[in-house]
Amino acid sequence: MRAARQWLAGRSLRTRLVFALLALLAVVSVALGGLTTVALRHFLIDRLDAQLAPATAMRGDRPGRPAFPGNGPGVPPGLPSGTVVAVITDGRVTSARTLTDSPSSGDPFPDEQAVPVGDVAALAGLPVDAEPRTVDLGARGDYRAVARQYWDGRVRVVAIPLSGVQETVWWMVAAQAAVAAAGLLVAGAAGALIVRATLRPLNRVAATATRVTELPLDRGEVALAVRVPEADTDARTEVGQVGAALNRMLGHVADALSARQASETRVRQFVADASHELRTPLAAIRGYAEVARRGRDEVPPDVAHALRRVESESTRMTRLVDDLLLLARLDAGRPLAADPVDLTALVVDAVSDAHVAGSDHRWQLGLPEVAIRVPGDAARLHQVVANLLANARVHTPPGSTVTTTLAVEDDNAVLTVADDGPGVPAELQPEMFERFARGDSSRSRAHGSTGLGLAIVAAVVEAHRGTVGVDSRPGRTVITVRLPNPTADA
Repeated sequence: MRAARQWLAGRSLRTRLVFALLALLAVVSVALGGLTTVALRHFLIDRLDAQLAPATAMRGDRPGRPAFPGNGPGVPPGLPSGTVVAVITDGRVTSARTLTDSPSSGDPFPDEQAVPVGDVAALAGLPVDAEPRTVDLGARGDYRAVARQYWDGRVRVVAIPLSGVQETVWWMVAAQAAVAAAGLLVAGAAGALIVRATLRPLNRVAATATRVTELPLDRGEVALAVRVPEADTDARTEVGQVGAALNRMLGHVADALSARQASETRVRQFVADASHELRTPLAAIRGYAEVARRGRDEVPPDVAHALRRVESESTRMTRLVDDLLLLARLDAGRPLAADPVDLTALVVDAVSDAHVAGSDHRWQLGLPEVAIRVPGDAARLHQVVANLLANARVHTPPGSTVTTTLAVEDDNAVLTVADDGPGVPAELQPEMFERFARGDSSRSRAHGSTGLGLAIVAAVVEAHRGTVGVDSRPGRTVITVRLPNPTADA
């Protein structure tokens, strides 16, 4: 039973229902077959007992009439072949005869044959009460026998073989087994079809739920129009109750997604408008500070330092505003250019710029022998490579090695930027490409980081239908960018 439960644990509901149906039918078939067999056996034994009753009273039941004709007991007429009649004197069998199918030559009883008394010695133990009992005669099998004492003091036993009854019973068992097996096969096939038809509405509900799980619900505008069909939402059925509940839940989810989308749209629009509006005053602040610092009238040193700080912070804020504006445009789904971009030359230029900006690092470059081109926006892809190199430079100590490689794998251009720095903690890796995510806030700010570099990398790569991932441990950090549809030029 435990093994059956374990086997059914991972099976479908349809399989479990069919298995339960067949198990129930098998139990019912065994019960009915057992009862029928027992009843048939009792019926057949009762018929044998009915034959035994007159057989014991036919001869020698009153004085003046010989108890046993001839030299021994005779088999009463009308009994089946194999019937044994034995005479018991002083508690032992003294003579016995059996009814045969073919007469034996020289036998005084043409249809009878003498039986060795040792073969039927068990008959001597029968109680003399004229009540039929079952006796095992060893190699001869089981017999239904009755013993009766007559006026001359001797006891006669008449025993009818049970072989016919047992043969009939076994044929009955075989027939029942065959019918039950055929019935289980037919019931299994029909049950599978019936269960499949019955569970079809549940399959449609499950298919609806599966389609919902395949929708990109985590970002962007979502049109959650998937619903369970009206025919599968009948509240009078269990499946209909599930379907109706799923439709109500999908309605609530759709409302929540619409509210989220509206909120995100307002936020993106606000960020885009604010970024656009801030660019002009920031440019003016930077310009006026530079003019004041470089004017004809010499300013005091502390004023000059303050003006330089104003220029520096306005420049940093301008970069932040530009990054926010770019992300807002990418979030809004504005398409990028799809021109052929020489990714090899772009990587060479970006590494050269990084070498100038971080001369205290070791920069290595690995390129294929052919130029690799991908469809995309050259300015944005350059920004991706530059941000990755800047991230490696900012978050590794001086003297670290940064290796940039470019290759083609499985119809993708693969760009990797690896460094031998301290690595990224495992708990921060899932958030690396989120906006304003920092592993070391103080050091990032000291280097002028806005926390948007890797977020821009992820957004631009996604806009190019590519992927970006990170693999980091102490002493080894690798960021991998995959861009589709590359071409190679010799």
